[in-house]
Amino acid sequence: MKTIAVNLEVNGTGSRLELDSRATLLDTLRERLGLHGAKKGCDHGQCGACTVHVNGRRVVSCLTLAVQAHGKKVTTIEGIAEADGRLHPMQQAFLDHDGLQCGYCTPGQIMSAIACVEEGHAGSADEIREYMSGNLCRCGAYVGILAAIQDVAARRR
Repeated sequence: MKTIAVNLEVNGTGSRLELDSRATLLDTLRERLGLHGAKKGCDHGQCGACTVHVNGRRVVSCLTLAVQAHGKKVTTIEGIAEADGRLHPMQQAFLDHDGLQCGYCTPGQIMSAIACVEEGHAGSADEIREYMSGNLCRCGAYVGILAAIQDVAARRR
């Protein structure tokens, strides 16, 4: 096992970690940093439950090596609330529009939804569905998820 020093800035906090060079960002976040919001769903990059942002871009953290995030800013669901504790507008919209049921996929859905709006892919329901197609919800909360994204996108215009 080859170890490597990795500097990560996660949710505004810097960490220097000695990691196996093969460690995924997901496992590093969950096992080394105690951030359990990103979920291990399929562990093959197909469900989106592990979605986080790296330098403002969404990534599936199960397919991202931790070393690929070296020196970059990582944001997880735990880091998106306002400093005063208020929910991020997308989190609030998911609650307001019943965009969750069991909640397992919700952190990844919210992180992708934020990127969807910020990257300008929320112009129509079809565009949102296409952008969000990498995030699966076993409960079928898609109607509420779509409504939440449309709500936040409309408020940002």
